[in-house]
Amino acid sequence: MSKVVRLYETGDASVLKIEDEAVRAPGPGEVALRLEALGLNRAEVLYRQGLYLETTHPPSRIGYEGAGVVERVGEGVDAGWVGKRVGTIPGYSMNKFGLWAEEAVVPVSVLAETPKNLTVEQSAAIWMKYVTAYGGLVFAGEMKRGDHVILTAGSSSVGLAAIEIVKDLGAVSIVTTRTSKKKDELKRLGADHVIATEEEDIVARVKEITGGKGADVIFDSIAGQFIETLAKCAAMYGRMVEYGGLSLEPAPFPFRAALHKQLTLRGYTLMLVTADPAKRAETVKYVTEKIEAGVFRPKIAKVFRGLEQLGAAQDYMETNAQVGKIVVLL
Repeated sequence: MSKVVRLYETGDASVLKIEDEAVRAPGPGEVALRLEALGLNRAEVLYRQGLYLETTHPPSRIGYEGAGVVERVGEGVDAGWVGKRVGTIPGYSMNKFGLWAEEAVVPVSVLAETPKNLTVEQSAAIWMKYVTAYGGLVFAGEMKRGDHVILTAGSSSVGLAAIEIVKDLGAVSIVTTRTSKKKDELKRLGADHVIATEEEDIVARVKEITGGKGADVIFDSIAGQFIETLAKCAAMYGRMVEYGGLSLEPAPFPFRAALHKQLTLRGYTLMLVTADPAKRAETVKYVTEKIEAGVFRPKIAKVFRGLEQLGAAQDYMETNAQVGKIVVLL
């Protein structure tokens, strides 16, 4: 038996219910994981609220990212996976394979071995953020050395991963946050420039930072009306990559700026990476090497303990007070 979190309706964190459930045997192409830690993402908040890209179908499982040990494998899966410490790369159905449990069954295709120098907490705090950031910047945004890159919601786990990747690949990061409260920490974590959007004129600041040219790449998780402001910050032939909608507002198409600057705007999810074996292999290799070399250091914002604390952990995420990843240890 395993304790499992289920949703019987959508709503606030109080709808999360913990149940005892018999763990099913892994089927063909699947493995059974004993979870040690869960990494929280904004995706699970939206999924719980019924606002995510994947429609919630109660009674549903929930949970996108976790780390643990492979205990059993299904038909066609290499038995060498048994006993390995692994993490999951999100991009699969939470309805079917939700990870908020003591033990869960997932497709072997979503596993990546955990870099050897990570703590248990850190092991649950890497794949969603680094895969999302690398795929969005390198594959979708076609970022090049020397590019000026705007990263919105810079204190989020994906934002921090993007800061590290931009620096490692020789580009210049322009990181946004709402107020000055997190500015110093973002600079300490590697941001080249930080703009507090509620206190500063972002268009004027980007123009100043780039010598009037504008940003070559914009990697945005906010969307909504802010898209029009960001388009004004773009350089000629700039690339805007939209990977989230934190504003929860309708997003207009910035027609005038797009036409004048001949912008490329595209939607992006990390499934651009996970659906392509070559892109996935490149990304996992890059991230693993950088973590094991100490170049990338996954930052943990706060640690909670036990499945019963998942509601409190999600409530904390919704305060937007965190800088880095929220993790629940099991």
